[in-house]
Amino acid sequence: MAKSQFTMRRSAMAGVEAVEAETRHSFARHTHEQFGIGLIVSGAQKSLSGCGMVEAEAGDLITVNPNEVHDGAPIGKGRSWRMLYFDPAIIGDLAQEADEESVIRAEIPRPVIRNSVLASRFASLFAAITSSSTQDDLACEELLLVVVADVMREQPMPEVARMAPCTIRKAKSLIDGDPLANVSLADLARESGLSRFQVLRGFARATGMTPHAYLVQVRIHMARRLIASGTPLAEAAFASGFADQSHMTRVFTAKYGLTPRVYATAFA
Repeated sequence: MAKSQFTMRRSAMAGVEAVEAETRHSFARHTHEQFGIGLIVSGAQKSLSGCGMVEAEAGDLITVNPNEVHDGAPIGKGRSWRMLYFDPAIIGDLAQEADEESVIRAEIPRPVIRNSVLASRFASLFAAITSSSTQDDLACEELLLVVVADVMREQPMPEVARMAPCTIRKAKSLIDGDPLANVSLADLARESGLSRFQVLRGFARATGMTPHAYLVQVRIHMARRLIASGTPLAEAAFASGFADQSHMTRVFTAKYGLTPRVYATAFA
């Protein structure tokens, strides 16, 4: 595997993004605003998840929930995968429809799923969603409902994450409320009633990120939404709090593996 290749595929379904990747890249901790369901096509990787460290190899499904802190590093020479990212409303609606036995949860319970039948269905779903043929609409709809229902019905792994203390939630809310503000540790300490060191340590323990890393993540989410809506890259960078387009591009690429320009082409 000589070099990283990330491809943003055109999606035939609104609210769904499709990405193919072949890479040795190790991703820093980050989050997505969407649900993610993907398939490891070759190689293997290890990653942090809401359930702790997990490993996935070729043929395994990998998943992520909205705002779940995760990373990813290759095991061996590299890995390739196909990934679909769903707006939360899509998964929520599908889960409600499929909830015949009251076992559908608000989040995907397992970060890695080893199920060859489900993996085959996902591969067909990815092909249907990225197909240019409108004849695949019914097949796509059927596969989507079945894949989401089966993924949600997986038995959960033991939980290791804990709800953030009220004090840290207050600090987090200060960032969420105004991501463009030049917030300091002193501001977060004052809001939470803790010392700066207590905020730093407690924030990282509760969210998996330092306050600064979390702030940058919130800003890159803003940038992603603006780019998807057609905002020019320079304007998206300014509107989401980055020093310039180059700064936004570096952060975007480090977290998602593809540049903002490549991401934008899927919505052109």
